[in-house]
Amino acid sequence: MLPAPSAFSRTAVSETRASDATDAAWRPIAGRLREEYGEDVFTSWFKGVALERLEDGVAHLSVPTRFLKTWIQAHYAERIAALFAEHEPDVGRVAISVRSAAAKLAAPSRDVVVAPAPVEQPETRSVTPFPLSPRVDPNRLQGSPLDRRLTFETFLAGRSNALAYAAARQIADARPGDAVQFNPLVIHASVGLGKSHLLQATAHAVEASGRRVLYLTAEKFMFDFVAALKAQTALSFKEKLRAIDLLVIDDLQFLQGKTVQQEFGHTLNALLDGGQQVIVAADRPPAELEGVDERLRSRLAGGLTLELGALDEELRAKILSVRISAAKAVHSRFDVPEDVIAYVARTVTANGRDLDGAVNRLLAHNTLTGSTITVEMAETALRDLIRQVEPKRVKIEDIQRIVAKHYQVSRADVLSSRRTQNVVRPRQVAMYLSKVLTLRSLPEIGRRFGGRDHTTVLHAVRKITELVKTDGALKDELELLTRMLME
Repeated sequence: MLPAPSAFSRTAVSETRASDATDAAWRPIAGRLREEYGEDVFTSWFKGVALERLEDGVAHLSVPTRFLKTWIQAHYAERIAALFAEHEPDVGRVAISVRSAAAKLAAPSRDVVVAPAPVEQPETRSVTPFPLSPRVDPNRLQGSPLDRRLTFETFLAGRSNALAYAAARQIADARPGDAVQFNPLVIHASVGLGKSHLLQATAHAVEASGRRVLYLTAEKFMFDFVAALKAQTALSFKEKLRAIDLLVIDDLQFLQGKTVQQEFGHTLNALLDGGQQVIVAADRPPAELEGVDERLRSRLAGGLTLELGALDEELRAKILSVRISAAKAVHSRFDVPEDVIAYVARTVTANGRDLDGAVNRLLAHNTLTGSTITVEMAETALRDLIRQVEPKRVKIEDIQRIVAKHYQVSRADVLSSRRTQNVVRPRQVAMYLSKVLTLRSLPEIGRRFGGRDHTTVLHAVRKITELVKTDGALKDELELLTRMLME
């Protein structure tokens, strides 16, 4: 005679039957989600979802991490509830919880995970900063290499980059738990104006404070994400990416591929919603990133966008002095007179890399040939860095259009007789630039501005000329507008 089943075995049979029932209830829902959203999205967001039980009109789901719970509740809970209503008419809503650590270890690796009743666990985070050393930790994402020379101590601030520098310092100096003010911070500039230096300086400073930092170029992000998809570890990749305090993405204009851009958009949303700081750099403002998804551009534009302007002459001279001092520490006889520094700062205007090249040219001529560094020698050594190009012919219509766009007024307003301050200043700036950048006479300029008298144009030119002497912001605006018109 067989022995009667024990209470333990009866309980095991009961749990197995309950497990089979929840499997059967969840399987068609999972199939519909896979069909509607595709295999990649299903694997990323729904593979770890388990139906625990159906009780009192509620489908109780569990997930392995707190982040998945938040993300599914925000983006997919309504659709899941609607699918349950189609297959289980008694179910009216969905509840999602986080499985306990023990349940995660015991859960089998399959599409439908059966786990015991969920128990909320406090989320713990390692406070170890992201490693910047060459050693590789397999449990962490590895960012792009950081150059330890690119710090705030070696970054030279001037009028053209002062605002971006101040914003980056505020992020670097923030303490854990401080409210995030400017998020995301988007910094854009042409090549060689210090974007990467400023980003890496911020990453170094934040890492030194004990916060977790990840610095990635757009190409590195694409490579890592595609590799994670191929290795079927995309979910782990995303969770690690979202478990940091500061994400820094450089050269966003190179972010290609619809799936990759969508995933970066999801990551950006998750970090911003979680109050984590994001800094992005590109070669143009978000609205002009034509190859980037429109929703991603819109989310980036919702933060603080700052430009690193062209290096002014004073800042170029400061950069040259620092570079020359560094070279002199190695080559003691390398001596560059002040008039040569002034000449190079005045004539080599493109970017900081050209300034580095200029110092290297002077150093080579001085150390290899023994030539004394003079202005005449500098003219010979740097002639290909000093771009002697035919100046672009600027049209008054282009000036009116670009100035109106910059000051956010219409071209019709600029040509009108309106006297409000928001129109008068752009009109005067446009007249001034028309006089400076074109060969048109004052009467001709007046006719192009709604048939005005030449004395009105003369007054505008004199007014702006006087203001520039004391108004640094206006001077920077004129330099920016001139550069835009000459490009």
